[in-house]
Amino acid sequence: MQIIKLDATESTNTYLKELSAKKELQDFTIITTENQTLGRGQLNSKWESENGKNLAISVLKKDIDISIDRLYLMNVCVSLSILDSLNQLNIPNLKVKWPNDILSGNFKIGGILIENIISGSKIKRSIIGFGLNVNQTEFKNAPNASSLKTIMGHNFNLDSVFYAIIENLHQQLSRPIL
Repeated sequence: MQIIKLDATESTNTYLKELSAKKELQDFTIITTENQTLGRGQLNSKWESENGKNLAISVLKKDIDISIDRLYLMNVCVSLSILDSLNQLNIPNLKVKWPNDILSGNFKIGGILIENIISGSKIKRSIIGFGLNVNQTEFKNAPNASSLKTIMGHNFNLDSVFYAIIENLHQQLSRPIL
């Protein structure tokens, strides 16, 4: 596992995709940044993130080799990994609004964006991106957004949350996906 921490980038997914096109990266290479300036979600929606207060992470998963008709399994694995991590932090009322939103109650606290590299009828690699609202408390353009801090009433250590999620994600994706 290699972790690359950036001060700022437009998009962790884009950065990882471009880096992997330039050089061979090891499985589970991770890009994270304190300031994602052009984060995006599904269907090119924008992800609002205040500098230094949230998590923006992308992970390269290689050698997947599953049929494209089982594509949803990647979303399931990633979503469950994030939910497991947030459950360990006692975040209440967690659920997934399929395919890519992480909710606490009716509030969106995170989003997932998975970009797959397909060869023939098989998924060969995935760039798994996700953002998690951790310590941000104001959301100008996202009325249903919230954060761990708003929900729980205290700041969270970003590194602790990062490593908890990465550990769960690594365990989940190390298992064979049927």
